[in-house]
Amino acid sequence: MKPPVKTIILTCLAVRGAFGAEPAKPIQDLILDDHTVYSVPVAANRVTTINFPSAISAIDAALVTTDAKSAGLFQIAHTKGTSYLSARALAKDATTNLNVRWNGRTYVIELRENSAPWLSVIFQPRDDKGNRPRPLTSPRLLGLLDKAKAFPLLKEHHPDAVSDIDYRDGVKQPCVTDCGDYEVRINEAFRFNIEDTLVFRLTLQNKTKTPIQFAPERMQLKAGKQTCFPSVAQLSGLIPANGTADGYVAFTGTPDGDRNDLSLKNDFTFVLERSVEGPDALPLFPSQSEEGFRK
Repeated sequence: MKPPVKTIILTCLAVRGAFGAEPAKPIQDLILDDHTVYSVPVAANRVTTINFPSAISAIDAALVTTDAKSAGLFQIAHTKGTSYLSARALAKDATTNLNVRWNGRTYVIELRENSAPWLSVIFQPRDDKGNRPRPLTSPRLLGLLDKAKAFPLLKEHHPDAVSDIDYRDGVKQPCVTDCGDYEVRINEAFRFNIEDTLVFRLTLQNKTKTPIQFAPERMQLKAGKQTCFPSVAQLSGLIPANGTADGYVAFTGTPDGDRNDLSLKNDFTFVLERSVEGPDALPLFPSQSEEGFRK
């Protein structure tokens, strides 16, 4: 029995969307689905870069080479630990497939030689029902903090569990916000790409003889023109006189509910907001007014 015409039309539309049937458009944004084969046109005289949300775990491929001098239908380039790969065709009418391992799943990419290639493919994560990750609940956010705290052990014993996490070592890549009376130092930074969440392990140092009391939930993170506020914070809210306070804080998305997509390569600035007013209160950022930071 033949399926109804309506069913056939819907099926055709689904295949068209999955394979991205607009070869003339050089830049493509696609939603990740491990039950879809992504057909990507690649040329001999152009380079196509395929971007994943975070570091790729592994790539399995047939009939490809990493050196154009060696035999192969396509040349690919990928540096271990990065979130992207590049491809170029070496033979006319060639086709092959790449199986890319990311975030514990395998994604199939069909490369095919074409004179109208895509130059950039940007894969975006999805949840089980839509094109965006589901909203983060408090337990999930606390779970991200726990994962950040256990990162060294997980990386050593269960590397697949943290393969999708970007990491920045505060010793190798120092970042210190010096606000005169206090400073905020990044010890470690983590980016959970699917959740669009940054987690920082911070040390706050008080340079004065007066304790600084602040509101952790109103801490500001600034990167370029973006300002973000904590989605969860594990900070005491008090920096002792001439002392330090350590803790974790996470920032998810933007205040408008969009993705922040902030890379850990940014120069970050942290601004504290005092929670106690009084004659002995010291300005937390003496070079600018609080009102200026709220703009």
